[in-house]
Amino acid sequence: MWSTQGNNNVSNNTVTSTTAATSNTSPNSRSLGMTSAISVAEPKPSDLARTNELREALKPYNVFESDEELHHRMEILSKLNALVKQWIKETSVARNMPPNIAENVGGKIYTFGSYRLGVHHKGADIDALCVVPRHIYRSDYFTSFFDLLKQQKEVTDLRAVEEAFVPVIKMNFDGIEIDMLFAKLALKEIPDTMDLRDDMLLKNLDQKCVRSLNGCRVTDEILRLVPNIENFRLALRAIKLWAKRHGIYSNVLGYLGGVSWAMLVARTCQLYPNAVAATLIEKFFLVFSRWQWPQPVLLKQPDNVNFGFPVWDPRVNIADRHHLMPIITPAYPQQNSTFNVSVSTRTIMQEAFEAGLSATEQIIMGKATWDKLFEPPNFFCKYKHYIVLLAKSASAEDQLEWCGLVESKIRHLIGTLERNQHITLAHVNPEGFPPLNPEESRYCSMWFIGLLFAKSENLNVDLTYDIKSFVDSIEKQAEQLNMLKAGMFIEAKHVKRKELHHYVSPKLLKRERKALSQISGARNGNISGISPRSQELLKKRRSDPNADSEGKKRRIVDGEQPMSQGDDSNSLVDGCDDSNSGFSLDEYKQSLSTGKDETSNSGSTTSTSSATPAATKPPVVQEVCT
Repeated sequence: MWSTQGNNNVSNNTVTSTTAATSNTSPNSRSLGMTSAISVAEPKPSDLARTNELREALKPYNVFESDEELHHRMEILSKLNALVKQWIKETSVARNMPPNIAENVGGKIYTFGSYRLGVHHKGADIDALCVVPRHIYRSDYFTSFFDLLKQQKEVTDLRAVEEAFVPVIKMNFDGIEIDMLFAKLALKEIPDTMDLRDDMLLKNLDQKCVRSLNGCRVTDEILRLVPNIENFRLALRAIKLWAKRHGIYSNVLGYLGGVSWAMLVARTCQLYPNAVAATLIEKFFLVFSRWQWPQPVLLKQPDNVNFGFPVWDPRVNIADRHHLMPIITPAYPQQNSTFNVSVSTRTIMQEAFEAGLSATEQIIMGKATWDKLFEPPNFFCKYKHYIVLLAKSASAEDQLEWCGLVESKIRHLIGTLERNQHITLAHVNPEGFPPLNPEESRYCSMWFIGLLFAKSENLNVDLTYDIKSFVDSIEKQAEQLNMLKAGMFIEAKHVKRKELHHYVSPKLLKRERKALSQISGARNGNISGISPRSQELLKKRRSDPNADSEGKKRRIVDGEQPMSQGDDSNSLVDGCDDSNSGFSLDEYKQSLSTGKDETSNSGSTTSTSSATPAATKPPVVQEVCT
């Protein structure tokens, strides 16, 4: 019987000490990650109770799937796997391979992403990979296999995106959306027991196949590198929900995507290997609200493998030195999963980390429930000025394609706005909104960008050129892709907060204003979108006298040491040591008294070798343009 490798059913039973002990290996038997653990303390009864409360709090958000729904997914994948084997056998025979040999050449469907990690929610899609032997080609996949899928009564919305950066077939299979990639290995046959983590499988492969394999390899490596998979899963479910509720879950718009959030939670698990989910969530916010970006987050030492594929390496690649929030994938060829992050999106995420820490501290003290963590921010009350992007087309099919292109380009508009000396922050909301008054013959989607302007008397900012350039670039690319059709249209408008009721539901605006009025006292009246500290850091970046006119390249200057340019194979690791995972002064004092905490101060700019108050301060990050 074929195994999905993604059958990661998360039990809904309450947490017990037995659950805490379920792990890859004994937590104390080895150290996972780039540094030793901060704490190996076992969970207290109160930690287990809070974790049970967390699990109950997550249920209304549909983050758990029933056993029946999971079984349905497994059946779908089993059918797809059988179709792949059938197709490979028929294609092999058509190429004059003896039937008895064609019967055994294999081929297999692998899963990756949230399903493979065991953290998918109700109705989520499945990321899958079709792995074939060397005599089957990509052209076969997008022709004969595509035709075979067409014949299946369970398959609807079938479409091929062959020219994509990572070629994919998309479909709805019996009610489940599936994105299926393709990879051809340089092997005669593909056994069902094949482990894709083997680096030698990449030898002599083309770039597209390596990219396709990367999803599975990274996902499997993340699972291998966490000390307790069940605790990791529950914590990741909560963090993903929190990120989505706070509008910071979108790789394409410059926030973090699913794999990046998974790696941050995995790093937290490495630092607190015995902690249960409730504790891991608090430590997650503690660690990353104090992280000294752009110091990278790594789950392991980069592999000493060189098959000629490009890897993230700031010693060699100049562009890598300007990444603002690097989170490095753990499988060769290692990549930065967050290269889309901008100054604005990083600032917004840093604010969210700090707010998350405040919320979890209140939860731990019994002053709030877990629902507080998942309260959405009041985006439409934060700013006085907004840009509304409207993408319109004549049909539902055209709109899906048009919105995909527009959304993929919004981060470039954010970059342009950031380079405007009068704009302190450009905050894009990842949620697409339908129009309040839809037109009968036209489909429309809207995105909102909140703008924070620099304080100045008689400020008059003209964004006409920036917005027109953005619109022109999208239309030009659509023409190059032969995608621009009659009725496709993009429009950008500058609106003030008081005008939002023309675009957004008055009920939503009223709810946000009510929520804001309840917490404005706690925020000391700050409704400008970001905290005074972050505003001050952004001002420093803009006031640097060495900034060039374009401001396209950024570097971190506070405490950063230049990377070695030598050939030492360990210099990348030395320059990228992620041991700056600071923890609280109380934790440090506890480690001195109990002897249970282990810390690493090798190469760390927040060394914990002495109990100084400075160790608890968030890092001062000063950004300038070079």
